[in-house]
Amino acid sequence: MPKKKKAEEGAEKEDKGRKKPSKAAAKKEVPDLIQPEINIGLCGHVDHGKTTLLERLSGKWTDTHSEEIKKGITIRLGYADTDFYEEGGIFTSKPKDKAKAKFLRRVSFVDAPGHESLMATMLSGATIMDGALLLVAANEQCPQPQTREHLMALEIIGVKHIVIVQNKVDMVSEEQAVKNYEQIREFIKGTPYQGAPIIPISAQHTLGISMLIQAIQEHIPTPQRDSDKDPMMFVARSFDVNRPGAVLEELQGGVLGGSLKQGILHTGDEIEIRPGRETIEKNQKVYKPLIAKITGLKSGGQMMEQVGPGGSIGVLTSLDHAIVKADSLTGSVVGLKGKIPKVWYEFELDTNLLQRVVGAREDVEVEPIKLGEPLMLNVNSAATVGVVARLGKNSCFCRLKIPVCAEEGSRVTISRKIGNRFRLIGFGVIKS
Repeated sequence: MPKKKKAEEGAEKEDKGRKKPSKAAAKKEVPDLIQPEINIGLCGHVDHGKTTLLERLSGKWTDTHSEEIKKGITIRLGYADTDFYEEGGIFTSKPKDKAKAKFLRRVSFVDAPGHESLMATMLSGATIMDGALLLVAANEQCPQPQTREHLMALEIIGVKHIVIVQNKVDMVSEEQAVKNYEQIREFIKGTPYQGAPIIPISAQHTLGISMLIQAIQEHIPTPQRDSDKDPMMFVARSFDVNRPGAVLEELQGGVLGGSLKQGILHTGDEIEIRPGRETIEKNQKVYKPLIAKITGLKSGGQMMEQVGPGGSIGVLTSLDHAIVKADSLTGSVVGLKGKIPKVWYEFELDTNLLQRVVGAREDVEVEPIKLGEPLMLNVNSAATVGVVARLGKNSCFCRLKIPVCAEEGSRVTISRKIGNRFRLIGFGVIKS
């Protein structure tokens, strides 16, 4: 960043407090250096083409974990950034001539696993989504169990804007495609998404991608952000970037990946991470907050001096790389030291249960929550198990196996173990 610009920003911080530069201005002057302004999730039933579509949009194949490659499914949340352009009336992420194409916006995509056993991972990822693409395979009956479960999860978490992608139309006849389209329309009837566009595509053959990008531009707006509040980041990934055998002098600190809900983070900021690291005190497990320094910030494939709310970001820290490896800090909340929500080891939830279990192939009624029952609870990007210790009218008090960092009033998704899987049965709101 030029010294003059740094000096101007410094003066602005002094007079008005830390403020994010105008995105509109940034787009005009330096489109290559702006961070993604929105997180869009890819959701839907397993093997309906989410990862293939993301590769067509971004050029990145996000299934890189050894088990993902072996099994051919997404296991962890995948991330990729891309730019949208309009070139000669065609919407694209891969223009022939960037100099002549009109830059529209930079987007972060979050690829959520569709397998039923990985619903907790999908729910954790959904909390950082501003909008979503719901993929439905044209060569299968709609809705499939996880199609239904993912749609309900998006509704419960509060994702308002979606585009439905009717994928694999190359694998069916025109008559079958129309029948599947009508099934989709009937499926979303009566939901908040009944007016959502349905875009037929073939991700495998890169057909319909321009229409899809246009629909995203028209139906998934960039939300208003509040960059004046204290920063609060939800951690969706944590990892070690050092290669095996790296010499001591070359070791780098741990990296946190996720999204900033509000505020601004700067290189050099001292941050606090909660719940933190598990330790043993007096034969009991307790969690101690971690304090670290931001050594670098990355977004949209670029190193940046500061990042604000918007797409996915990477925070390079001074943390020991052993602390962050294998997503060990996933679900944490990051903020400035002393300015971060409390850690809950137990809480009371005002509950709202669904009438039917979501995701099960059979039609199962949701029974009342029971005393002593273990529930899977997702709040922000964290997943934990809460054991019901007390019941009230439309409320329950849970003791948590793993503590979570969250604000009072945060929404919590509730899943119950039915058979050998946790199934979504409703949501609750944290109260003190």
